[in-house]
Amino acid sequence: MISRHSHRKNEHVSLAKKFFQESASAGFEQLRFIHHGLPEITVKEVDPTTTLFNNQLQMQWPFYIEAMTGGSNETGKLNQQLAQIAHQTGVAMASGSESIALKDPSTANSFTVIRDANPTGIVFANMGAGHSLADAKQVVSLIDANALEVHINVAQEMIMPEGDREFNWIAELTDIVSHAPVPVIIKEVGFGMDQATIKQLVQSVGAKAINISGRGGTNFATIENFRRKHKDLDYLADWGQTTVESLLEAQAFKTDVDLIASGGIKTPLDIAKAIALGANAVGIAGTILNQLIQNGPEKTIEMIKDWQTGLITIMTMLGCRTIQDLQNEKLLLSPELINYIQQRRIKY
Repeated sequence: MISRHSHRKNEHVSLAKKFFQESASAGFEQLRFIHHGLPEITVKEVDPTTTLFNNQLQMQWPFYIEAMTGGSNETGKLNQQLAQIAHQTGVAMASGSESIALKDPSTANSFTVIRDANPTGIVFANMGAGHSLADAKQVVSLIDANALEVHINVAQEMIMPEGDREFNWIAELTDIVSHAPVPVIIKEVGFGMDQATIKQLVQSVGAKAINISGRGGTNFATIENFRRKHKDLDYLADWGQTTVESLLEAQAFKTDVDLIASGGIKTPLDIAKAIALGANAVGIAGTILNQLIQNGPEKTIEMIKDWQTGLITIMTMLGCRTIQDLQNEKLLLSPELINYIQQRRIKY
């Protein structure tokens, strides 16, 4: 008989598919590159590799398969397919939350399939805040991870019918960042970050990498509200900062911490814009999951390879040989975004 926790994991996948939208509201349409007519570059000169953690971790591509699932037989099959896709395309992959495996060891194989299917690739372990350093070591060991994502998800927990109601996380996060066996990424889950949160993570927790994970992609406010008996928190559907707003909030910290962007990434152009706003890497979940469920692994591999070609195309047109060159590109902001950064006193 399937456990309550495993049932919830299956529900999350089903609802992510149900509420998936082809278009996003992450804010990327409010940004524009300036076209350069004489880039003086060849396609072969473009190097899309990126690094995290002060060059400790080198990634072949600056975008990766973001954390999605695991914890049941069905989601284990998805994880195996996602890992095979990562292996075939050379992109990194983050596991879904392994917190369930800490509570129910019988679900561990839904995560270990990731490393089994992708023995040499870059894999991120994942667990929720509120867990101990010992738990962090366990989830890293479970999939022989290269790095660890620890997600902070207050809004999701509060809307989730059976979610946590206590959020004293800083001490444990600090311990994990300082003593985990692999580098640590502190990650939101689609509600974005503001300057105050980023400052706390950098100065109090000692974070070396932060995934701002903004609003505009998979919406856990909508998903968890749908699971509530009376579906009474629908007014929180737009809670949080978009991915673009969150990247703007992070501008003052670009030299202090590696930034990762996720939330509503739909095209290689979105990836390029996120990098131009300071991201070292970009995570993609919903679009890849939907493609896999709807069209299968081969079509998903084809899509990711098309995105790789697309990113090289954009970098060539901009005359950017490296990811660092792309990070130095300035974007035009819409009047709405200009208004946002003025109200938030952000320098861009």
